Amino acid sequence: MSIQIIKQLPLRLHVAHKSDVRTQFAALCYRITKDKPQILLVASRGSGRWIVPKGWPMDGVTPARAAMIEAWEEAGIEGQSLDFCLGMFSYLKCVGPDMRLPCAVMVYPVRVRSLAADFPEAGTRQRKWFSRKKAARAVAEPELAQIIRNFDPRLLRR
Repeated sequence: MSIQIIKQLPLRLHVAHKSDVRTQFAALCYRITKDKPQILLVASRGSGRWIVPKGWPMDGVTPARAAMIEAWEEAGIEGQSLDFCLGMFSYLKCVGPDMRLPCAVMVYPVRVRSLAADFPEAGTRQRKWFSRKKAARAVAEPELAQIIRNFDPRLLRR
């Protein structure tokens, strides 16, 4: 069974400010080692917990491309994203000392070609490769853990 990938169109954010949307796009960064997928997680800047690179929508950019840009900025990923949403998870984003913003995050696969040593958030984030099973245990969000556990890159046909 393979998954058909439908081309996405860029978003237009003329009406809303990007922080009003409350939707984020994330990159599930992976590589294949000895015929098994490995998942790259990054440490959040605030709590240090393991997360996937993610960020706000960008005007004129597809969700998958936005996920790829975040993967570059947060983890130095050089690779390719697919215009296919693997699933969604939710979390509360801390936006102030007493303020939490509920966010829905759409997750896109990014196949990693290489990792750059120098990238925008290199000094503020740690990155680490995990097996799917260990990555699923490392993240706090149950829906994200389920997406990671069920991820099979062999189903992503171009």
